[in-house]
This record gives sequence, structure tokens and C-alpha cells, in this order.
Amino acid sequence: MERTLILIKPDGVKRKLIGNVISRFENKGLKLIAMKLMTVTEEQAKKHYSVHSLKPFFDGLVSYLISGSIVAMIFEGDNAITSCRNICGTTDGSKASPGTIRGDFSLNIEENIVHASDSDESFNHEYPIFFNNNEILNH
Repeated sequence: MERTLILIKPDGVKRKLIGNVISRFENKGLKLIAMKLMTVTEEQAKKHYSVHSLKPFFDGLVSYLISGSIVAMIFEGDNAITSCRNICGTTDGSKASPGTIRGDFSLNIEENIVHASDSDESFNHEYPIFFNNNEILNH
């Protein structure tokens, strides 16, 4: 079983899309094994986006992630990473296919509703930023 981190970013929370986003993953057959509504600290945001730390858009990513509440989740299932990324759609919402979360709800690359881990390595780097191991259920 593969695991992946999904974040509903501040724009998704502000627009009251939490239930809609969760149902897309559950309808696919993925199992929700951890979830929390939270405010991300600047330290957490910098660690989460550390792979982009030398890029000119890094500060904007950090500022945006700490601008409001998020929902952090871990889903589990066969091919969870690929399945979740397909459900999310391409990063730029203006180019995402209809039927994906970003295609249906996002108009740009900055406010694109969700984050999804892109690999096992990314998941292993990202999930400890948001969860302790005792917060993850083993069904």
C-alpha cells in the first residue's frame, strides 16, 4: 500500500471545498488515514517547500501556505501517489483538465486548491512536517 500527503490549501478552505476535495479521493477508493485542520507555521512552510528554496517564487509559496488554514491529510491505497496527482490535475489550474480538482476549481497556478506528494521520497519528506506517526491510523 502506498501513502501520499494531500493538503487543501488556504484557497480551498476559504472557498469551502473541503468536503468536495475529500470525496474525490474517497470515491476513487483511497483510504483516509490521517487528517487535521491547521494553521501552518512559517518554519513548517519553509521546510515543506525547501526543494524550491533557491527559486524566485519560494517566498510567495511560503507566504501563501501560511495565509490561512489548511487541511492536511494522508491517503493510502494502491498507486495512491499517481492516483491522487491525476485527481488533482496539472499544477496550473488554467491548464488542468475538467473533472480534476484544479480543472474544476482553480483558475491559476498560484491558488490551485491542493498539494499532492509527487513521489515516495516527497511523501517521506513532507508528512512528518504535518503529522506525528501516532496521528496516522492503521486500518
